[in-house]
Amino acid sequence: MKSKEFLDGLAGMSLAELNDELVAAKKELFNLRFQNATNQLDNTSRIKEVRRNIARIQTVMSQEQKAAN
Repeated sequence: MKSKEFLDGLAGMSLAELNDELVAAKKELFNLRFQNATNQLDNTSRIKEVRRNIARIQTVMSQEQKAAN
């Protein structure tokens, strides 16, 4: 998924939904790291992509929290 499409999807979410998305992304990152350590991961670039998605989610969350105050 392209980053612009991902950000557009995040823009319409509430903080609770963003938090759920963040937890899911962190779980995915853990699983990818585990697969990488056991040499089962084929697409290692997915780790980088998930890390960046986590950062994007956290950025949107902080922007919404600042806008609420």
